[in-house]
Amino acid sequence: MTAPSFETLAYDVTDGVATVTLNRPDKLNAFNTQMMKDLIAVFDETDGDDAVRAVIVTGAGRGFCAGADLSSGGDTFDYDKRGGEDLAARRPDGVQRDGGGLVTLRIYDSLKPVIGAINGPAVGVGVTMQLPMDIRLASTEARFGLVFARRGLNPEAASSWFLPRLVGVQTALEWCYTGRVFPAQEAFDKGLVRSLHAPDELLPAARALAREIVDNTAPVSIALTRQLIWRMAGASHPMEAHRADSRGIHLRGRMGDAREGVMSFLEKRPAAFPNKVSSDLPDIWDHWTAPTFK
Repeated sequence: MTAPSFETLAYDVTDGVATVTLNRPDKLNAFNTQMMKDLIAVFDETDGDDAVRAVIVTGAGRGFCAGADLSSGGDTFDYDKRGGEDLAARRPDGVQRDGGGLVTLRIYDSLKPVIGAINGPAVGVGVTMQLPMDIRLASTEARFGLVFARRGLNPEAASSWFLPRLVGVQTALEWCYTGRVFPAQEAFDKGLVRSLHAPDELLPAARALAREIVDNTAPVSIALTRQLIWRMAGASHPMEAHRADSRGIHLRGRMGDAREGVMSFLEKRPAAFPNKVSSDLPDIWDHWTAPTFK
């Protein structure tokens, strides 16, 4: 199969791990409309390819993403004046949907685990696009900045939902109120990133983590786990989780993966899980009103 190509991304799949590289290094991988479209398309690709078991997102060159491309000057964020935006992204009231939000909502819906390998400066949408990624590793050379208030804007990309869930309300507000750029160590101390690595050790560490997932787990189980954890972050009561995961256990328990998982453990051998995300992902979301769970 020919690998897809993207105007603003480099894309590679090796041994079950897809690496998505923001690829505008001369612009510090600044985010533009084409990158928005490419990121949405690449997650459609990874979800649809059973050969992809995990996704790593990183940046080309010395930066991860310098934020929005500001080459339009003062009209950068005036979509009505600039024109040329995708009208399909407009709401019925005529308001243009935020491009960063379209990306983060697509990542939120991913069926594959997403690992951010933050290799350098990440500002504005360069930070907020990371938030729906499952695990973020950072280079010691990385820098982060939620600079929106310093640009006369508000936080975007649904970050007002994601960020407090990762670092707490107090830290989220401090970072957004001040708009200051802070070092990787602070991002680690506050829980935004999972670990810090020397620059040349970052991608190997991300790949090692991806390999641990790919080599040991059932892909359908991972897809369900990812959606359970993310969706339950906004649930109003644990009963919502109980309803969903009970149905998952019921449906998965009679599938080949569960049999293989148990037998491989008893026989002390690596598991060869037969089920595929593309064809065997059970629907556990439309049955929360079942009488047995009242």
